[in-house]
Amino acid sequence: MKPRFRQLILVATATTSLFLGVAHAQVDASKSKVTATSKQMNVAVDGTFRKFTAQLIFDPSRPAAGSAQLTIDTASYDLGDESYNQQVRGKDWFDAAQFPNATFVSSAIAPAGGDQFKVSGKLTIKGKSENVTLPVTVAQQGATQTFDGALPIKRSQFDIGTGEWKDTSVVADEVMIRFHIVEVKK
Repeated sequence: MKPRFRQLILVATATTSLFLGVAHAQVDASKSKVTATSKQMNVAVDGTFRKFTAQLIFDPSRPAAGSAQLTIDTASYDLGDESYNQQVRGKDWFDAAQFPNATFVSSAIAPAGGDQFKVSGKLTIKGKSENVTLPVTVAQQGATQTFDGALPIKRSQFDIGTGEWKDTSVVADEVMIRFHIVEVKK
């Protein structure tokens, strides 16, 4: 066998086995959660994104081979009151009609000691993208693998809260995005 052909077969085999691993794991949406906490007049306000999808490829013994993609339906943000929910879907906040999804796509995963990993990638909200690195804790119990993390962002970097809401003395600029993703091997 020629060396070039052998390399192609090895790459194809590695890629196939990586994707076969994904086919046997699925995110459990009923146990997974993505939230955003902001402060309005210095009082914490929690909201939950009710609709999102996650595609994860991860083996703790080979983190660099892993990847993560999270797509969030911005219209699903729930503050617990429908009038507030309607307002945050509007143009001044998420502008969900124009930008229905926020996304995170990883570019690198590196070990950070123990069950900790640093996941770097591109976060895109409302058409604006930023490179971010977030700490992620991975826990495995039987066939279940969980991914927990938190990422502080500045809402102004993504034009979230424009017009009268641009003033950060009423609604703080910093928002904490938290996620708990549960993946179950089938």
